[in-house]
Amino acid sequence: MNKINPKKLLNSKWTAVNPVKKEKHFLVTEVEFEENEVIHCLIEAVIFKRTQAIDWNDLKNKDRWLLGWK
Repeated sequence: MNKINPKKLLNSKWTAVNPVKKEKHFLVTEVEFEENEVIHCLIEAVIFKRTQAIDWNDLKNKDRWLLGWK
């Protein structure tokens, strides 16, 4: 399990363990909080600039995401 501090989530770098459409490296570009809870998290593919909303708790799963760019 990846340990993540929600307050440090913005601009963090992630690597997808199983890339889809050759998109492997991602950057968290948007995080919204409500009462100290993350309610919205947006990641962007570094090369193709495609964005998608993600449940930030999914980033804790080491089988799907690695912290940093590998």
